[in-house]
Amino acid sequence: MSAGPPHVNGLPLANRTAIVTGGASGIGLAIARRLASDGAAVAIFDIDGDAATAAASAIDAAAARTGAGTGPGTGPGAGGRARGYRVDVTDRDAIDGGVERTRDELGRPTILVNNAGLTLPGPFLDLSFEVWRRSMSLNLDSVFHCCQAVLPAMLEEGWGRIVNISSSSVHSGSPRLGAYVTAKSGVVGLTKVLALEFGPRGITVNTIPPGFIDTPMLRDAQKNGVMNVEQQTAKTPVGRIGQPQDVAAACAFLVREEAGYITGQIFGVNGGRNT
Repeated sequence: MSAGPPHVNGLPLANRTAIVTGGASGIGLAIARRLASDGAAVAIFDIDGDAATAAASAIDAAAARTGAGTGPGTGPGAGGRARGYRVDVTDRDAIDGGVERTRDELGRPTILVNNAGLTLPGPFLDLSFEVWRRSMSLNLDSVFHCCQAVLPAMLEEGWGRIVNISSSSVHSGSPRLGAYVTAKSGVVGLTKVLALEFGPRGITVNTIPPGFIDTPMLRDAQKNGVMNVEQQTAKTPVGRIGQPQDVAAACAFLVREEAGYITGQIFGVNGGRNT
């Protein structure tokens, strides 16, 4: 088993390579930035290839300003670097291609954050099966495909961390989000299965269900009448809306060496809304 040298140059994820899906905006972008700042080389997978490239360039620029990714230990697997790839996470061939490019350009990926997703709201009786299937493909099937594509690299390493971003709506339900809540509930179930299956091989699998985080997706939900931000803020025990950085901080902890005894868990980030 290869645990790797912990906290090389003071960075907990030095010499690790991470893939973050949907990493060009919102929670995914915050996670990509945080993992890079902790020393990981980060591959950003996003359907918007230009946005992924821009996000990766910004991470590289930040690394250059702080001196990360220079000196001994740079090269494949060195931290402070990022690459952006146009990857449609509903397309297995595209995922496999992205994983191969990540391996060639950044090093063997041993951290995977499945963040890509979409709400597709609407009343249940108006919900077409086409929209239902699209939601399953984007929010659940993509997790299946990405895990299958990246797990072989983790097994080679004898070490791996998978964090699946689900949704706090799996606990409470949410009107007009039948397909989304169902798909994200499947993500939670898959997380538990993979944790049991791959725990003996040095791989942990956990899920973060964000609750009430200020993202473009939440603002779209407000525009569509699914969410009232002001009312929901008043119901949040900590008294504020969550930020993408709050989720990124939890994710950064779960992918560290120190979190190796935590797997199969639902790690809520919701300001106390669900306990």
